[in-house]
Amino acid sequence: MRHPIHGAGGAAIGSMLAMMVTCGAAAQLAPGALKGGEDNRPTYPEGVVVPRSMTPAERAWVQRHPITAPIDRATATPVGPVHCVAEYEPMESILFAWEGDASLINIQKAMIEQITTVGDADVWISVDTTSERTSVQSTLAATGANTARVKYVVRTTDSIWIRDYGPRYIYEGDVRAIVDHTYNRPRPNDNAFNSYYGGTTRRQKVYGLPLVHGGGNFHLDASNHGNATRLINNENAGLSEAQIKAYWQTYQNLDTTLYTPFPTSVDSTQHIDMWMQIIGDNQVVISDWPAQPGTTQDVICDNAASAFASAGWTVHRTPARTVSGTHYTYTNVVICNDLVLVPTYTNTTISGAGYNTQALATWQAAMPGKTIVGVNCQAIVTLAGVMHCIVMHIPEHKGGVNPTVFVQMPLGGETFAQGQSVSIEWISDDDVLSVLADIALSTDGGATFPTGIVTGTIDDGQHTWVTPAVDTDRAVLRVTVRDASGNSGSFTTPEFTIGDPSCPGDYNGNDEFDVVDFLDFLDDFGNCEGQVAPCGAIGDADFNGDTFVDVVDFLDFLDAFGTGC
Repeated sequence: MRHPIHGAGGAAIGSMLAMMVTCGAAAQLAPGALKGGEDNRPTYPEGVVVPRSMTPAERAWVQRHPITAPIDRATATPVGPVHCVAEYEPMESILFAWEGDASLINIQKAMIEQITTVGDADVWISVDTTSERTSVQSTLAATGANTARVKYVVRTTDSIWIRDYGPRYIYEGDVRAIVDHTYNRPRPNDNAFNSYYGGTTRRQKVYGLPLVHGGGNFHLDASNHGNATRLINNENAGLSEAQIKAYWQTYQNLDTTLYTPFPTSVDSTQHIDMWMQIIGDNQVVISDWPAQPGTTQDVICDNAASAFASAGWTVHRTPARTVSGTHYTYTNVVICNDLVLVPTYTNTTISGAGYNTQALATWQAAMPGKTIVGVNCQAIVTLAGVMHCIVMHIPEHKGGVNPTVFVQMPLGGETFAQGQSVSIEWISDDDVLSVLADIALSTDGGATFPTGIVTGTIDDGQHTWVTPAVDTDRAVLRVTVRDASGNSGSFTTPEFTIGDPSCPGDYNGNDEFDVVDFLDFLDDFGNCEGQVAPCGAIGDADFNGDTFVDVVDFLDFLDAFGTGC
């Protein structure tokens, strides 16, 4: 976390971002930390606390260098069936960025111990160096964490807030892929993380979502519905609200509802994960403000709760309160399989009101089959975020130990000429890493695959193929990928066409051209000559389609039969 900020990139971030303040965070920053370095660029020294909201140096930088999403991001979109994964669905692992001071590391340690044991999941940790990896492994071994379930990616990050810049997972078919937005903070290493983690470490497809965004401003269910605040409108001032929603529909298959954000004086991030958590199909937890009724934030939460209830959802409410500029929330939780990590606080105003006890009881009632564990988050809540903000969920691999594949080209329904050069394109996924791919052709709809196109090619997702000299409208491809252990998985495309599969001489339509077609036509013609079509038990003896069966039909059939298929 040592590199200065470089240029950022999508639609201009609005004035609201530039005005964001760091609620309660300044006192926790080391002297001189995060101030402008060379050319007044913000810097991120190792071990220094970086708040979730923007620092004064970052706000000044963004005013001069607005954050925009690269204009070429919309060129590649998912083409298969897409499911965006909800946090209450089965998880393979939880992703962390190992950053911050000792107080933040203590929170991460407590979380990782629970996730790798009670949560029955792996943990991925981004560390800056290999020496830091060794240190972290030793630290976790002393906490009771199952270190066999801890994996590492050596990659420099700027901040701990990986929820806001980390990978948003979808399934495309049965293959995990990543949707990557442009981070709404001027933190270059954070913004570049997904392309490395997804594209290099996990070798998963990474799609560039053409929005400036913070991932904590998003919650979704498993039924293709998303929720965010209209902070997203301010971050993407060049786009209409309809265009923003359309991008989420295209990339994540989500119909998104937008809400009024909290005032920045209440929550400097304006992210929805600070007051809402979707916990199941048609179940949601939303903050309530018993000590601050009628405030803007209370009205926003009450209206959202009423809207969900009217739509048939079960709505649970947990207490929330602002104290001295800090937003204390109990919706910013981490759900991991049968584990729910809920923040608790030592602030006397909060604990003295019994909020910790109330919140834990609410969560236990809302998710009775889960293990509810409270984690002391006093050290992080003053940085405008809690536990949900410092993790990203990685869903389970659909294939178990076997790789999964989805062929993106051909998709089915195409027509290719004989001898045409075709780019076969696919994405794949594995619990480890797939290494090799085989591709085979069928011309009978997948009943048999007699033609091997390539065997043992590198599983890089692309192979150029020249179509053979065949005529068929029942061509399919089967792509099989294999991992180093010999486990394999396949995907077979829908049917497509090669050449001209029409065969007028195949009179009886059994996909075979032979003397039986001639005999069947003669039989129909003999029964139907001189009659109005249609006529005949097998085909239509009105071969030329003039509605009358006569000698011209006989001659036309002889001509077609003579030329074959």
